[in-house]
Amino acid sequence: MKKRIAMLTLWTVLLGVFGLGAASSSYADEKTPTDKFRVGMEAGYAPFNWTQTDDSHGAVPLGNDSWAGGYDVQIAKKVAKGLGKELVIVKTDWDGLPVALQSGNIDAVIAGMSPTAERKKEIGFTDPYYQSDLVMVVRADSQFAKATSLDDFRGAKITGQQSTFHYTVIDQIPDVEKEQAVKTFSQMRAALLSGAIDGYVSERPEGVTAEIASKQYKMVEFPDGAGFKTNPEDVQVAVGMRQNDPDIAKVNEILAGISEAERLSLMDRAIKEQPVAKSAEDNEAAGAKPGLLTDFKNIWTQYGGLFLRGAGMTLFIALISTVVGTMIGLLIGVFRTIPEAVSKGRRTLQRFSNWLLSVYIEVFRGTPMMVQAMVIYYGLGMAFEINLNRTFAALLIVSINTGAYMSEIVRGGIFAVDRGQFEAAQAIGMTHGQTMKKIVIPQVLRNILPATGNEFIINIKDTAVLSVISVADLFFQGNSAAGTNYKYFQVFTIIAVMYLIMTYTITRILRALEHKMDGPASYEKTATNSIQSELEE
Repeated sequence: MKKRIAMLTLWTVLLGVFGLGAASSSYADEKTPTDKFRVGMEAGYAPFNWTQTDDSHGAVPLGNDSWAGGYDVQIAKKVAKGLGKELVIVKTDWDGLPVALQSGNIDAVIAGMSPTAERKKEIGFTDPYYQSDLVMVVRADSQFAKATSLDDFRGAKITGQQSTFHYTVIDQIPDVEKEQAVKTFSQMRAALLSGAIDGYVSERPEGVTAEIASKQYKMVEFPDGAGFKTNPEDVQVAVGMRQNDPDIAKVNEILAGISEAERLSLMDRAIKEQPVAKSAEDNEAAGAKPGLLTDFKNIWTQYGGLFLRGAGMTLFIALISTVVGTMIGLLIGVFRTIPEAVSKGRRTLQRFSNWLLSVYIEVFRGTPMMVQAMVIYYGLGMAFEINLNRTFAALLIVSINTGAYMSEIVRGGIFAVDRGQFEAAQAIGMTHGQTMKKIVIPQVLRNILPATGNEFIINIKDTAVLSVISVADLFFQGNSAAGTNYKYFQVFTIIAVMYLIMTYTITRILRALEHKMDGPASYEKTATNSIQSELEE
């Protein structure tokens, strides 16, 4: 009976962990409500889209006291109004936008995306709503700042954003050193200032923004015939939707009603209203002296609340996932110590369960958590049309990943208990369940506490990989701020300090808990003194 109960409990937990997502996500999460128009964008590619901390200039709420603004947002508002729906902006990592669209998490991508021939194989595009020119962004003090043609970039280290047409045109530069594609513009700008690259390919609005943000950047424009050779669709920007979506025709009608003059006016407004431009004007008006301390102060004043909420999300995911993962590890560890059943049927089921658990452990210990996040969050949507809530998906992903590691940690903790204690318990008639509950598990919990605390610290840091599914943790919020204000060193220094404070504090708490479980340090000393007193008497 004890074996049956243990096996049933383990199967229940595992099925709950793997299946709860499907059961808990309502169909309203799986399919966009008909009265809402969910639009995906990075909210970090100014002036097309950015993240801000207030609702100024017609920004749209993102949740957690942050808003999305920019040219794309204004276009999205017009499209949603024309469709008679409420606009919902879903902040999504660039690489996740096509997958989010195909899996049904969003209805459209309005994020400065070009309708290239490669993308058209998977995404249906509307007519273009903006057209720009390709430029190069370099350091203002570099030899390439005065370049006037692609030939002037011979030997330069150039890159472009991953999964974009920008990266492919680099091959048109003679004798170029084509660097690895970079995931975000934020990372490219940081690489440029650090000297890792000499320049990156961009569009004119982003180049203008870079020059506004800092005098360290220089946008290089090319005369006709001296720049990149492109097809019209490569430099156009369109709304991406699911192929054969009946709303594509309606969106085209709405876009046709926006005149060219109005589109240019919207872009000019976006360039002037973006946070980095406003911040520069405010500092100049206030006579603020540039410097690191001033930057740190301004960044914390503007984004401190956003960072604190991101830190709260990080701690929440790490704590819950560590607790759930430890429970999974304990159940697996205990189950795998059950003696082999006598009957053939139970023995077969037990062996199959052990094999299944071994597969689970090897898969989740042998693959990166980032890949697991992509498969679970986006894969379930694409394969089974099950779209999980982002926070729940994060908890699920980190919990089952932690459980795989904790199962091996628990196994080591059980082996650390002296074999003689098992034999002694058996000798006095205790069952395996009683032995584990009364004798082994209390010792195991103490033995694995340092390793459990280490997993907690790791989970605090590893939540950063969840940015791939756009979980609003501390790293994601920091990356959004850096992409908006271009202060990469300052922003990520603040983020690093916040991570350090969290991990150091948790470490101190866990050390105190270990001492508490060990009991007073005076036990051994008291016993020694007592024996010595008896000998003296």
